[in-house]
Amino acid sequence: MSVETIMLSGLRLQCLCGALPEEQNRRQPYEFDIEMTADVAATESDVLDDTIDYGKVLDRVEAVTENEAFQLFERMAARVAAAILEDERIRSVTVEVRKLRPPAAQDLASSGIRLTRSQ
Repeated sequence: MSVETIMLSGLRLQCLCGALPEEQNRRQPYEFDIEMTADVAATESDVLDDTIDYGKVLDRVEAVTENEAFQLFERMAARVAAAILEDERIRSVTVEVRKLRPPAAQDLASSGIRLTRSQ
């Protein structure tokens, strides 16, 4: 097997995440980029079962953001990373979360975090 990096970019979800009281009661737009290093044989076999199922990864991300509420996007990113690492073939994951249109006095397009976790 070989270790490869698999990237999923631009996943947009409505999340219940924010420190301000008005943010805790309504879902807001967030964007996720995910990079996973994994032991996969698909580069040699060209067989779908030999790679990471992107749909399952995205379902895990969505489950975290649908079923949990957060004050900080740092914690949300850590929970998403932990959910992705439930697949034992994934050695490490980098999760980038961007809060689109954060509440700021300045014209700020997004704020975010990038974190990496490993097995």
